[in-house]
Amino acid sequence: MRPTGSLHLGHYHGVLKNWVQMQHQYECLFFVADWHALTTHYDTPQIIEQNVWDMVIDWLGAGVDPAQATLFIQSRVPEHAELHLLLSMITPLGWLERMPTYKDQQEKLSSKDLSTYGFLGYPLLMSSDVLIYRATQVPVGEDQVPHIEFTRELARRFNHIYGRETGFEEKAEAAIKKLGGKKAKLYKELRTRFQEQGDSEALESAKSLLDEQQSLSLGDRERLFGFLEGGGKMILSEPQAMLTAASKMPGLDGQKMSKSYGNTISLREDEADVSRKIRTMPTDPARIRRTDAGDPDRCPVWQLHLVYSTDAIKQWAQQGCRSAGIGCIECKQPVIDAVLEEQKPMRERAQLYLDDPSLVRNIIADGCEKARKLATETMRDVREAMGLGYN
Repeated sequence: MRPTGSLHLGHYHGVLKNWVQMQHQYECLFFVADWHALTTHYDTPQIIEQNVWDMVIDWLGAGVDPAQATLFIQSRVPEHAELHLLLSMITPLGWLERMPTYKDQQEKLSSKDLSTYGFLGYPLLMSSDVLIYRATQVPVGEDQVPHIEFTRELARRFNHIYGRETGFEEKAEAAIKKLGGKKAKLYKELRTRFQEQGDSEALESAKSLLDEQQSLSLGDRERLFGFLEGGGKMILSEPQAMLTAASKMPGLDGQKMSKSYGNTISLREDEADVSRKIRTMPTDPARIRRTDAGDPDRCPVWQLHLVYSTDAIKQWAQQGCRSAGIGCIECKQPVIDAVLEEQKPMRERAQLYLDDPSLVRNIIADGCEKARKLATETMRDVREAMGLGYN
């Protein structure tokens, strides 16, 4: 996550709740993408440091547990930058220029000069962040799926170019002969159909053929699978996109909660400010007087009821609004109570780290050490594959 300062309830419902669940199911790495912040905020670096620590405290307050997951800062693991550099040597320029977010972000942030390599190459840095940990799953929203596909293609390209052991083709040809005359001929025919015509059925048939060969050694089997698809030994693994549900957290004006709309409630916002913000929210414009009936579907407060209220309270709000049986202030109170109840444990957990900032620094130091150990192992294999493993 890019360090943009204190997080709001949209971040919690859209990302952090999911992280809290995932940390109990997977070996998770959550990191502060401070280099990524520089791709668009290169001219205001002074805001990054405080944003980093504010955001980590919000993670911890939301329930991300350093005993369950690894928390670290991107720039403290320089191997990310090394892999980014080495992958840039083989990344076609057109792949970066075609990324759907590239032109979209340039248009949205037209006030900034984003004609920089850092901005063009940020999908490549993002891929390095994933590939360096040989991640199998990356939790993303629908809009980030093209980035994961780009990462998969990049891993495939790297493995194809560099995943070749010495004498790979000769060893693969020797393995084909071990299949026997008929099966060797069939394997070659299926391989040709797939590589020259893109015949996916031929690929599956060839894989099935290999699966049936009990006499092949594991090494020969892996070579023939790699030879089949034109690759070799797998060095960087291809991750899968783990789709997360889009955040349905509305802002104070009914639009999606976003800092750019100025309609947010921060995770650790003061209770009095939360109450004031919700009490002053706009409601159905048809309810000019207390006795006027309203339509919840036209009211931003109803969107918050959908997130926070029980069925009984939602029914009470619907009936009371449509019949003018309750006023707008009354309607808002259950939402205020529910938001404050949700924030209470977050504030309590966060206060521990606010009282003793060294706890946060130690968590991040430990996380950086763990992450760097994993990254170092990957980079050793990458350097060796690229002929840079000098002794």
